[in-house]
Amino acid sequence: MRAHELSLAAAAEAIRTRRLSPVELTEAVLDRLDRTEPLVGAYATVTAERALYTAHEAEREIAAGRPRGPLHGVPMGVKDLIDVAGVPTTAGSRVRAGHRAESDSTVAARLAAAGAILVGKTHTHEFAYGLTTPQTRNAWDRGRVAGGSSGGSAVAVSAGSATFALGTDTGGSIRVPAALNGVVGLKPTYGLVPRTGVTPLSWSLDHVGPVTRTVEDAGLVLAALTGPDAGDPASLPALPEPGTGPAHPTASARPSDLTGLRVGVPRTYYFDHVDGQVEAAVRGALAHLEALGARLVEVDTPMARYVQAAQWGLMVPEATAYHERTLRAAPDLYGADVRVLLEAGALLGAGDYLRAQRARTLMRQAWEHLLEEVDLVAAPTVPTTATPVDEETVTWPDGTTEAVSDAYVRLCAPANLTGMPALTLPVGHDADGLPVGMQLIGRPLGEPDLLRTGHAYEATRPVRELARAA
Repeated sequence: MRAHELSLAAAAEAIRTRRLSPVELTEAVLDRLDRTEPLVGAYATVTAERALYTAHEAEREIAAGRPRGPLHGVPMGVKDLIDVAGVPTTAGSRVRAGHRAESDSTVAARLAAAGAILVGKTHTHEFAYGLTTPQTRNAWDRGRVAGGSSGGSAVAVSAGSATFALGTDTGGSIRVPAALNGVVGLKPTYGLVPRTGVTPLSWSLDHVGPVTRTVEDAGLVLAALTGPDAGDPASLPALPEPGTGPAHPTASARPSDLTGLRVGVPRTYYFDHVDGQVEAAVRGALAHLEALGARLVEVDTPMARYVQAAQWGLMVPEATAYHERTLRAAPDLYGADVRVLLEAGALLGAGDYLRAQRARTLMRQAWEHLLEEVDLVAAPTVPTTATPVDEETVTWPDGTTEAVSDAYVRLCAPANLTGMPALTLPVGHDADGLPVGMQLIGRPLGEPDLLRTGHAYEATRPVRELARAA
C-alpha cells in the first residue's frame, strides 16, 4: 500500500516503528494532492511549505525520542470554517475575501499540540449553509456532488490528499459527504468538541468532528479534540479514558464480538423514501452486525413528523442572526442560494423559534427514552447516493419529489436536534459503484459504543480502496 493510502492508525504505526518518516508521508500526500486537485477540487488553500516544515520538525522530535502520540507527523486537512493562525478562513464566501485568522481555533491548537501536520483548508459550501459543496466534485464520480457542507474534507480523505480531516455538522454536514464519498464521519455529542474559533452556522446545532478512512482513525482523532474549553459555553468534559469508566455490559475480549449489543432498527422515517439499493446495503450491514452477536430490535422514530420543521426553525433564524450586519451592508457578496436562506430567516418570528426549541426539548427526551431500550440506533445516513451535479430534485417511486438538500439533511437532522453522537461508515455501493453509508446514533457521550460497533463491522469486512475518480 502506498503511503498516501494508509489509514491514520497504519501511518502512525509505520512512523512509530521507523518504517516511514513524517516527511515521506507528507511528501506522498502532497504529491497525491497535486495530482487529484485538478480533478476534484477539495482544497480552498494549500499550505505545502508549512506542511513540509512541520514534517521535518516532527521527524526530528520523533528521532530524539519525543513522540507526541498517534497523530504526530500525520498530514491532515481542516474545513475552511476553522481558524488556523496566519491561514485564510474564507468560509467559502466573498464576504471573507482576504481574511486571515489571528489565532488558532481550539481544535486546531489541539491537533497542532498532538503533532498533526496541516496540508490545507478544505472547501465548504458557503458558510456551511448547503449540502453539496459546489466547488468540489465527488471522489468516486466527478459528475456527482461531493455532499456538504464538509465536502472538501470528505473528498480529500477519500482521494488520499489528507490522511484525516476535520469538518462541521449542523444538519449532517460531516456525515452526508462522508457517506457520499465512502469514508467515515463522526458527529460527536453536542459540546464534546469545542467550537471556539470555528465560524458558526447555527450555535445550538453546530458540531465539529473528524472525517477519516476508518472508524479506528475517528477514535484517535476524537481523543485529541475533546476536553473542556472556556471559550465554548456548551463545552463538556472529555470522555473517560478506556478502562477507567464502568464496563459496558456488551464489552468483550474480542473486538468483533457484539454479543448482547441491542441495535435499534427504525420501523418508521429512516427507511421511508429511501433508494432501494441504499436500503439493501444497510439491511445487509445490519445482518452482519447480527451475525457478530448484536440483537436487532425494531423501534419507532420519536416525533419524526416534526424533525425537518424543528431543524429549519432553529437553524434559519440562528444563521440570520450571525450574518445580520453583513447581510445588510453587503448582500451582493453572498451566493444567491445562501442569501435567500439568510433573508428568509429574518421573516421567522420569535414564536416560531420558541416552538422549535420546545419541539427540540421534547424530541431529545423521547430519544433518551428510546435509547434506554437499545444501545444505539442504526439506519441509512442519506436516502440516496451522490446525485448528478445539475440535479436539483430526487423523484421517489411513488411519484413524489424532494429537493436534493432536503433529502440529504432528512435522516441526519435528528442527531443534530438532540445533540446525540452519530457515526457514518461505508457499507456498500450501488449499481453505479457509488458508496452507501450507514449511521449509528447513540446516547449522549455514547461515542465508545458507536466506535466499537463500527470498528467491529469494518474489521470483519474487506479493506476498501481509495476512490476511483481521483
